[in-house]
Amino acid sequence: MKIGNIEFGPYPVFLAPMEDVTDIGFRLLCKKFGAAMVYSEFVAADALIRMVNRSLEKLKVCEDERPVAIQIYGKEVGPMVEAARIVVDQARPDVLDLNFGCPVKRVAGKGAGAGMLQNPEKMLEITEAVVRAVDIPVTVKTRLGWDENSKIIVDLAERLQDCGIQALTIHGRTRAQMYTGEADWSLIGEVKKNPRMHIPIIGNGDITSPEKAKDYFERYGVDAVMVGRATFGRPWIFKEIVDYLCPQQAESASNHIIESDYEVMSDDWKIDVLKEQVLTSVRRIDEYRGILHSRRHLAASPIFKGIPNFRETRIAMLRAETLDELFAILETAREQLRNQKG
Repeated sequence: MKIGNIEFGPYPVFLAPMEDVTDIGFRLLCKKFGAAMVYSEFVAADALIRMVNRSLEKLKVCEDERPVAIQIYGKEVGPMVEAARIVVDQARPDVLDLNFGCPVKRVAGKGAGAGMLQNPEKMLEITEAVVRAVDIPVTVKTRLGWDENSKIIVDLAERLQDCGIQALTIHGRTRAQMYTGEADWSLIGEVKKNPRMHIPIIGNGDITSPEKAKDYFERYGVDAVMVGRATFGRPWIFKEIVDYLCPQQAESASNHIIESDYEVMSDDWKIDVLKEQVLTSVRRIDEYRGILHSRRHLAASPIFKGIPNFRETRIAMLRAETLDELFAILETAREQLRNQKG
C-alpha cells in the first residue's frame, strides 16, 4: 500500500483521529507499539483561519511520529482551502485528511463533518479545491451515508477519487447510527472491489482485536484498517494486532518500548504502559492538562474490568489532578489485580 510517496508494509494499522484523544503524546505511544500512521485530533478550518491558539497547538508534529496526518473539517470551500495551506505551512504533515465523517451534533448539525453527506456536491467541491491548493497527499475520511436510506458511499468514493485524493477511509456506519450498533463493512468491501477504484481503501469501525483485524483484511480486501475507540486505555492493541498479522516480523518479547521490569503484555507491564502514557502527556503539556488529557484513558482501560467494585476507583482516576495522586490509584489497582489472580 502507498499514499503519495509513503510506503507501508503488509497489513498497515492506523490510529484514527479522535477529538480530545489523539494528542501528540498518545500518537507517539501508539507509534511505538506499531501504528503505521497516526492522525491528529480534527481541527476546525474556521478556528485555524482565526489563529485560535488551541487549534494551532493541534498542528504540532514530532519527527518521531511520522508518517502523521493532520485532519481538518469545515463546510465552505474558501476556509477549508485557507486552513489546508496553514496546515502545510506550519506543520508540513505527511498527509492532509479531510473530515467528512464526524457525526456529533455540534459538527454534523452545522453541515460539516458527516453533515457533508447531505451535500455531496459541496463535499466534492471542497475536496477538489483543497487537492489543488496543497502539494502533499490529500485523503478523506467519511461514512456510508447520512442514514439507512442514503448510503451513497459506493458512488461517492469514485467521485472523491476523481477529485484527486490519494486514499479514502470509510467508517462502516451512517451518521444516523453515530457509534451505535455494529459497523457494516459490506459496503466498504464493495468500494474496494469496484474495478474503477485504484486508490487505497482504509476500513474503520469495530476493530477491537487482532482476530477481527485479520478477518476484515481478508474478507473485505481493504488496504489498511484504522483503530479508534478500542485504543482507549489500550495503546498496546497495535502491538497485539501487528504481532498477530505479521508473526514473522513480531519482535521478541522485550520491554524496550517502555521502561518496565515486567513481562510484556502482563497486567503489571500494561499498568506501566498507562503510567508512561500519562508521563508522555505531562512532558508535552504540563502536569494538570497532561493528566486531564490522559486520565479518561486509564478509567476506560479494559485491564481493570475484572476488579470488583472498580467504580469507585474509576471515579477517583477521573478526579485525580496530580501525578502522585493518579499514580497512587494505579498502584492500588495493580495490587487489586494481583490479589484477584492469587
